[in-house]
Amino acid sequence: MEQSQEQYGLLQRIYLRCMAWIQTPAGVWVLFFIAVAESSFFPIPPDVFLIALCIGAPKKSFKYAALCSLGSVLGGALGYALGWGFMDTLGTPILEMYHLQEKYVVVQDAFRRYDAWAVGMAAFTPIPYKLFTITAGAFKTNFVTFMVVSLVARSARFCLVAGLIYFFGAKVQYFINKYFNILTVVFMVLLIGGFVLLKYLL
Repeated sequence: MEQSQEQYGLLQRIYLRCMAWIQTPAGVWVLFFIAVAESSFFPIPPDVFLIALCIGAPKKSFKYAALCSLGSVLGGALGYALGWGFMDTLGTPILEMYHLQEKYVVVQDAFRRYDAWAVGMAAFTPIPYKLFTITAGAFKTNFVTFMVVSLVARSARFCLVAGLIYFFGAKVQYFINKYFNILTVVFMVLLIGGFVLLKYLL
C-alpha cells in the first residue's frame, strides 16, 4: 500500500525538524535519540542525520558513527521488548502503521531459517531495521546473540558511511546517496561470510 500525500507531508516535516535540531550544539544527542527511536518506531533512518553531522565535522565521523551504532543497538533492544511482550498491543500496530505486514512474513521466514543471525541482514537491506527487532522479540530469539549481531552489523553500516566521509569529505555525499544500497549489499556479503566462517571455526 502506498503512503498518502498527508503521510509524505508529515514525514517531510519530521525530517526537516530533525535536520534543524542536528545543526544545534545538541546535534550529537539528537542523532543518538533518532538512532534509538528508528530501531523500534521512528520512520526515518539515522543515516541521513549521520551524514549531515559527519560532513560538518569529518574528523569526528567515527565518533558519530559509534554513538549512532550504540543508539541503534539500544533501540533494537527496545524493539525486541515490544515484539517479545507487547506484539499484539504495540508491535503489530507499529508494523501496520508503516504498511510492513507483507514484509513481516518475509522476515518471519528469515528468522525461521537463521534465527538471530537474520538480524545481520537487517543492517544491509532496505527493509526497516525495526521490523527485524520487533520480529526477533516475537520469535523470542536468543537475546545475547541478537544484541551481538546487531552491534556488529549496525556498526559496520554506520562506519561505512563515516569512513567514506572521513576519507573523501563532503564530495562523497552524492556517491553515498546514489550507491548506498550497492555498498551495503557488498558489506552484507562480507559480513555474512565472516559469520559463517566464525561459526565453523568455533
